Amino acid sequence: MNRRHFLKSSAAAGALTTSAFLSPTQAAERQGAHSKLKPKLGISTYSYWHFKPPKTPIETVIERAAEYGASGVDILHRQMDSEERSYLEKLKRTAFINGVDLICLSIHQDFVDPSPEERKKNVDHTIKCIELAYQMGIPSIRLNSGRWNTIADFDDLMKARGIEPVLPGHTEDEGFKWCIDCIEQCLPKAEECGVILALENHWGLTRTPQGLLRILDAVKSPWLGGLMDTGNFLEDPYPKLEMIAPKTVFVQAKTYYGGGEWYTLDLDYKRVAKILEEVGYHGYISLEFEGKESADTAVPKSLNLLRKALGIA
Repeated sequence: MNRRHFLKSSAAAGALTTSAFLSPTQAAERQGAHSKLKPKLGISTYSYWHFKPPKTPIETVIERAAEYGASGVDILHRQMDSEERSYLEKLKRTAFINGVDLICLSIHQDFVDPSPEERKKNVDHTIKCIELAYQMGIPSIRLNSGRWNTIADFDDLMKARGIEPVLPGHTEDEGFKWCIDCIEQCLPKAEECGVILALENHWGLTRTPQGLLRILDAVKSPWLGGLMDTGNFLEDPYPKLEMIAPKTVFVQAKTYYGGGEWYTLDLDYKRVAKILEEVGYHGYISLEFEGKESADTAVPKSLNLLRKALGIA
């Protein structure tokens, strides 16, 4: 073998993955190390503002996250003071100097509307929010499917356990088609910006695991995944969380110290942690405190609860 052939062969060999040379025992050890990865904790800015005055600045939540040892902040779009570039840069700078990642932009949009003009308006809003996330270095945005809005008041919707009738003259199949079409229109921008769309099990079409999975299974794209909100399956949540766990790319974890704003769930987070562990989830878990206690005391308590359940030091 001449020198040139030797170097060429060596380079080709070096390009092979090292796992090809691992013994079964070494491979098992490597897999075991991977399985020991733990999710990272974040805080949603929503934990400090439930749409009632006063509105807590996002910068304050970033600073609190650093103080409490949380790794990331999930920004509620409606809580932002501005969409101006200078404001976005201020948030990015505040996060960086505090050693905190900006992990999700939770937006509100509604793809369930018989009007093509309204759906287009919501698609445009989503695309704009993808670009905002990109400018802030945020790798994901929270999507809702949207709902029929036959129960106009949100408090009344919560009294109805999130269940509302289909808009007269239309069908659920139409709603799913509208939602799927709208998401597909947003995907090119998501791919261009490298921002994952995380569809939440929220009110509307995704109120059930079957509804959420129907949409996720219909859209074949690595830029769409599921967002597991632990507090949005009001009855018998654990089998439902198990159903959506394999598609989950982001988690929002609810707590309700002081009693919930609309309802209170007694969630077993050790059980939730086990569900996530079984599907190999080790991404972010963002705290959404939705109780009436002061966030100044409830947020650190909630983080401690989640750390204990997840086995995070």
